[in-house]
Amino acid sequence: MFPREPAGRAADQIRPLMIETNVNRYAEGSVLIQAGHTHVLCTASVEESVPGWLKGKGQGWVTAEYSMLPRSTHTRSKRDREKISGRTHEIQRLIGRALRVTVDLAKLGERSILIDCDVIQADGGTRTASITGACVALGIALNRLIVEGKIPASAWLDTVSAISLGIVKGEVLTDLDYNEDSGCDADTNFVVTGSGKLVEVQGTAEQAPFSPEKLMELTTAAMRANATLKQAQLETFRKLGITSMPRS
Repeated sequence: MFPREPAGRAADQIRPLMIETNVNRYAEGSVLIQAGHTHVLCTASVEESVPGWLKGKGQGWVTAEYSMLPRSTHTRSKRDREKISGRTHEIQRLIGRALRVTVDLAKLGERSILIDCDVIQADGGTRTASITGACVALGIALNRLIVEGKIPASAWLDTVSAISLGIVKGEVLTDLDYNEDSGCDADTNFVVTGSGKLVEVQGTAEQAPFSPEKLMELTTAAMRANATLKQAQLETFRKLGITSMPRS
């Protein structure tokens, strides 16, 4: 197996993680998350309205959009213009589903929180980094609404994070970079709440099928990694002086 980056990274070790907050002066919540060489800007915008199909129902909505900047990859890609790609559509729906489990939509009231995840630089795991970073941006926005007395603290239910894992030459690797992801035998993504519950599991045998035992090994490694990500998220909230965060 080729050496992992950074040099000496263990099979079950996540890449160096940095979460920088308040990087956008206008958004109600904003984060720049760096997972190794994958960098994603996540913003949360609060709007005092809901989609038409929710009007009058007394509940709010959380949704997400995702995009990759043209030179976020090795070669320049075209911008999504009139129609987004199938991959982009699938990822932003995943991010939205993941974030909605962290909010009591009925207690949010008839308002929406729109999450934008823009990949500045991609080196594998862009969807998982987006979820982990977007959760922090969303939490900052929720805390603002709580402090302003617009929603109760109980509207913020939990945190959520995500991690990619793969099987390379029979070994389970955590937090794949691009080289590992493109050459793995199997590729998976795990989305997990701060309380340790699975939100979504995506898994594909790229080169060779894998056993149920390997799936359990992947799950165990994913739960460990997401526990580490959760602690990084909570530490970020603590540094901001946020006390309304869930205690899961």
